[in-house]
Amino acid sequence: MSDLTCDVLVVGGGPGGYPAAIRAGQLGLDTIIVDKDGWGGTCLNRGCIPSKAFIHAADKFAEMRHHAYSPALGISLSAAPELDMKGLVAWKDEIVGKLTGGVEQLLKAAGVNAISGWAEFEDAKTCTVTLEDGSTRKITARNVILATGSVEVELPFLPFGGKVIGSTGALDLDTLPEKLVVVGGGYIGLELGIAYRKLGSEVTFVEALDRILPVYDKELTRPITRWLKDNGVTVHTSSKAKGLVEDGGKTFLEYENPKGETERLEADNVLVAVGRKPLIKGWGLEKMGIPNDGKFIQVNERCETGMRGVYALGDLTGEPLLAHRATAQGERVAEIIAGHKTAFDPVAIAAVCFTEPEVVGVGFTPDEAKEQGETVITGKFPLAANGRYLSMEGGADGGFVRITARESDHVILGIHAVGKHVSELSGEFALAMEMGARLEDIAGTVHVHPTLTEGLAEAALAALGHPIHISAPKR
Repeated sequence: MSDLTCDVLVVGGGPGGYPAAIRAGQLGLDTIIVDKDGWGGTCLNRGCIPSKAFIHAADKFAEMRHHAYSPALGISLSAAPELDMKGLVAWKDEIVGKLTGGVEQLLKAAGVNAISGWAEFEDAKTCTVTLEDGSTRKITARNVILATGSVEVELPFLPFGGKVIGSTGALDLDTLPEKLVVVGGGYIGLELGIAYRKLGSEVTFVEALDRILPVYDKELTRPITRWLKDNGVTVHTSSKAKGLVEDGGKTFLEYENPKGETERLEADNVLVAVGRKPLIKGWGLEKMGIPNDGKFIQVNERCETGMRGVYALGDLTGEPLLAHRATAQGERVAEIIAGHKTAFDPVAIAAVCFTEPEVVGVGFTPDEAKEQGETVITGKFPLAANGRYLSMEGGADGGFVRITARESDHVILGIHAVGKHVSELSGEFALAMEMGARLEDIAGTVHVHPTLTEGLAEAALAALGHPIHISAPKR
C-alpha cells in the first residue's frame, strides 16, 4: 500500500480526537485519523457511555424490586424482577454499537480518512500504522494532533486478571458477583460500586484516604455517604489494599486498617478503581522531541507542544481528565490549524459524578474561594422544596443546589449541587461561569416551572437574602 500524506493527522479516536478530525474536515483540511480500539475511544466504548447505561439499568432494576417488596406511587409488582447480566451487557453493547457506528459516519461525512490501526511515530511528523491485517502504512503529516487518551491505573500487587477487574471488566461481567470489593473511593469506583449494590451485590469499599470523593467537600458528599450507609454498603477509609489471598477455596482481599492491622474481605470480584493515567507509551513519543514531565505532555492555551505543528489534547495534557474538556480542545485545535484566532481558555469546566445521588460542580467551593483570598457569600437551596424534585421521588436524600459568589460584586465563583438528576443542571452551571454571571443575572432569569433549574435561581436568591420558596437566611 502506498504511503500517505495529509494536512492533519489525528492519533486517537476518542472524545478529543474524533471531534478534532471532524472539525478539521469541515474546515477543508485533508485529514486522517487513526485508532485501534474503536471510534469514540474509552469514553464511548469502555467508559462514559457504557457505564451510564449500566447505571441506568441498575436504577431501573432497583426501582422495580422496590415496588415488588414495598408498593409505592400506587404501583406494585406481583413478583420481584429477575436479573440477566448477559442481557444487561448485551443491551449496553447495543447502545455502544449504535454510537460508534454514528461516529464513523460523521467522520466519513466530514471527508476524514479513518484508519483502524496502531500508529507509532519515527519522528514528529511521520508514523507507521500497523493495520488490523498486520500490514503497515506510513503517514506523513503537516500537522499532528495527539489524542491517545488514558488507561486504567493497575496496582502492581493487584494486577488485572481473574477475579481482579478494572472498570472495563466491571461493565462486561456475565454473572453478578455476590460479594464485590471496590478498591478506591473516587468517582469511578463509587459509580460502579453503587450500581452493583442496586443490582444486588454485597459491596464493600477500601479507600486509602480518610473519606470518599475527596475532590468534593464534605457537605456535597454527605448525601452519598448516607445512601451507602442506608443501603448496607461498608466503607473502610484510611485503609490500604495489600493483595489477594486464597484460603479454604475462597478469595479474600487483604487490607491494612487505620491501626496498621491486616484484615480480610471475602470477594467474588475485586474492582480496582484508583484512577487513570495518560497513555504516553507505545506509540513513539520518545522519538518526537516533545517536552513532557514524564506523566503529561506540556501544552499552552493553543494546545501546542514544544514541537512546531504538533498538538496534544485531552487526558494526555493533564487534569481534569474529562471527555468534554477533550472535545472542546479538539475543536479549538482544528480551528487553530485552519488559521482561526482562537484558544482553549475556559473559565471553568463542570464535573459530574453519577453516584446516588448525583454530584455536579463547577468553579470554586466556598472554602476554595476563601483560600484564593475572596470574601464570599453563599446561597443554598434544598431540593426538598422543589416541586419537580418531589414529583420524581426526591426530597429525602438531602439534595441541594449551592452557589458561591464574591461579596463585593456578586460575580459567581462556583456552583455545586447534589441530588437526583442534577447532572442535567451542569450546562447551566457552566454557562453561568463562562459568561461571568452575577447573582442578579441568575435570579432575574425566568426559569421554567416545574424544573430542577428553579433550584439554581432560588440558590441565587438565597445568596441575595430573599429566596421565595424557603425562609430567608439570617445575615
